[in-house]
Formats: sequence, structure tokens, C-alpha cells
Amino acid sequence: MKTAELKKIFSDSFPEKTAEQLAVADTAAEKERFLGLIDGYEELYGDGDVSLYSVGGRSEISGNHTDHNHGRVIAAAVNLDVIAAAAPSDDGYIRIKSEGFPEDVVPPEASERPDPSMYYTSAAIIAGMRRAFENSGRRVGGFTAYTTSRVMKGSGISSSAAFEVMVGNILNHLYCGGEVSGVEIAKMAQWAENVYFGKPCGLMDQTACAVGGFITIDFLDPSNPVIEALDFDLTSRGYSLCVVNTGGNHADLNEDYASVPREMKAVAAALGGEVLRGFSFDDVVENVVTLREKCGDRAILRALHFIAENERVGEQVEAIKRGDLDGFFRGVIDSGNSSFKYLQNVYTSQNVSEQGLSLALCLTDRFLKGKRAAHRVHGGGFAGTIQAFVPTADAPEYKALMDSVFGDGACHILSVRPAGAVRVI
Repeated sequence: MKTAELKKIFSDSFPEKTAEQLAVADTAAEKERFLGLIDGYEELYGDGDVSLYSVGGRSEISGNHTDHNHGRVIAAAVNLDVIAAAAPSDDGYIRIKSEGFPEDVVPPEASERPDPSMYYTSAAIIAGMRRAFENSGRRVGGFTAYTTSRVMKGSGISSSAAFEVMVGNILNHLYCGGEVSGVEIAKMAQWAENVYFGKPCGLMDQTACAVGGFITIDFLDPSNPVIEALDFDLTSRGYSLCVVNTGGNHADLNEDYASVPREMKAVAAALGGEVLRGFSFDDVVENVVTLREKCGDRAILRALHFIAENERVGEQVEAIKRGDLDGFFRGVIDSGNSSFKYLQNVYTSQNVSEQGLSLALCLTDRFLKGKRAAHRVHGGGFAGTIQAFVPTADAPEYKALMDSVFGDGACHILSVRPAGAVRVI
């Protein structure tokens, strides 16, 4: 569709169906956002057969650092998203200009093999996603895209996964007729991040972004994860999902993140397996002397966190299904305590003076004291965000407190969006 036609659609009104899919709260503001997106594309790349796309960020509800060891998680797609305007190109190059960042220009040959000099760059993700589509036997080609995002880097809502899935989303609709499933795009995105981006990660973030809704995922067989939609409406229960960005620096934390799956898998290897799924608390305790010598105490604690957290996810899923909000909240709090004490991903030992997550958790604990509520570290940890389930009547006051400490806009009051990776128009 020509950019002039797209502008007319959004100048008239924001499409009602799109608003529902993306859980848009302020259609007037979102209309201006899409119009700005179209203008940004047109200014950089001109006109063409342009289409519009959206991929939401994700909120990890439970299952902190379990996916990479074939565990279970609860997650939800949220209404902070990355949107893109894109059109196919004839030269095979993929050019993506993300608002506020330099343009990535990635030639076809960049996907031929991983390049360590490109690790931790968006260009590496683009090359990796192209290769993943090629490896699956799918048709691929070049495109130009302009994106703007409300999934902020370091926000704990998984900006990297949203970007990866967006590249796959565009390739899917431009060259594959939209036939590649969200789950398959998520698998490709994980592979691209592991192999081309150079960062070991699980599959939870990408799956939640690509599939949408409130879901539980079992990664017992990561090549065929079992995804189940959960009927869980926080709003109707009188609660808001708040995510607080404490503003921590993620720049030098790749080793912190990588150490978690590495140490968990070291314990699994010492017990005779590849991953921790399938091992019990007793398996670890019965071999603890040997494990201390081979793996160290922190690795053991992280393994015990995994085992308990994996069981906890199952308990929380059952609590949700029977409408037991208190049982679900107990799981949230226990997950947070285990993450702080045993997983140890609330602050980095590289810079112990920076403990924004610890401070946010402390303030939230005091604010919610005596209330029927829950909170925990959110996402990968070490820096970034916490999560709080706050009574809706108290959410504005909570946001004001968090914003006063961590800066205006630090606290986001989110909605769960039903759509995953979608072509809007």
C-alpha cells in the first residue's frame, strides 16, 4: 500500500480491530504514533508497497531463568510494542532504521556464517534471522524498514526479543505469505541470538512476544514447546500489572546473564544430564559434596532455584485455573525471594554499589505491606526492572512513588495484548 493511502487510514481514525489486538489504551496517541512511523519511513526510503507491523514486548510472570534448562514459564505479551513500516527491496539488502539508532545495512552475504566481530549488534540479529529462514527452506529477500519502539532497551520487557521477532515477522509476511507460525519465528529468533548475536538465551522471551496473550509454556522438548493459553484477566480482578524500570546499565552484563545457564548446566552435567529438567532437590543434595568441588556453591544454589521455580510455575498455573488469586500471588512472592537469595540475579557483583532493583523491591515491599498484592524481580535481572501486581486503586500512587525515585516514566502500568507478532495493514 502506498504511504499516502496508509496515512489516510490513520488520519480518519485508528482501526478498531487493531486497537483490540494491540490492547491500545489511547487511540488518539497511537494514531499519531503510526502516522509518525509512516512519515519516518517515507522520509528515509520514499514510497513503495509499504505494510505495517507490530510486535509486543513481554512480561515474565513466573519462571525466572528456567526456559534455558527446559523448564516451565508463565509469560504475557504486553501493550508496549515495536512497530515497523516495511517494503520489499530488489537488491537483497536488509536496511532497518530504528528511531534513535543508526541505520543497519546488512548485505545477503552477512548471513552466510556467524561473525564474532558483529556479536551483540542488531546487524548480527538481522543476519541471523535471515539465515534461520534460509535454513528452514523459506524464501527470503531484502527489505527496507523504519521502526519505532516503546519496548525500551534495558526495560526488562525484552527489547531484543521483540526486535528479533519483528525481523522474522517482516520476512514472514513479505516473502512467506504469513504462513510461518509465531512459535517457529520464536525458535528462529532464539537461534539467531545464540549463534549470530553471541548470547546464550532460552526461548521464553521470543515465544511470548511472537505468540501473544497470557500463556504458560513448557520447554521440556524445546523443539516442540507446549503452549497453553491462560484465562487470567487482572483488570477484572481489580489489579494492575506494573513494571518499574530502575535504569540500571546493561552494557557489561552479558557475562552475568551467560553465567546462569552455564552454571545450571554444569550442575546438570555433574549429575549426568545436559539440563536440570528432570533432576530433583534430593538429587542435588545427595551429591552436594561432589557438586561443591566441581561446580561451586553458587551453581548449586542456582540449580536449586531452578528445581523449585519449575515446580512453582506448575502450582501457579493451577492456582490461575481455579481462580485462586492468593495462591498465585504467593508464587510470585516466592519466586522473587528465590531469585534474590538463590538465583542471585538482582544485582551484579561487578558493581555492588548499583542496586536499583534491590531498592525498588524494598520500596515496593513497604508500599504494598498489608495489601493483597505481590512483587518480584522481573526478567533476566542484574539490572532493569521489577514487577508488581498492585490494586488498581493504588496504582497511581505507586507509580508516583517509583517515578519520584527512578525518574518520570519509570513505572509502566501495562495491559496484556492478545496479539503476538502481527501485520497491522
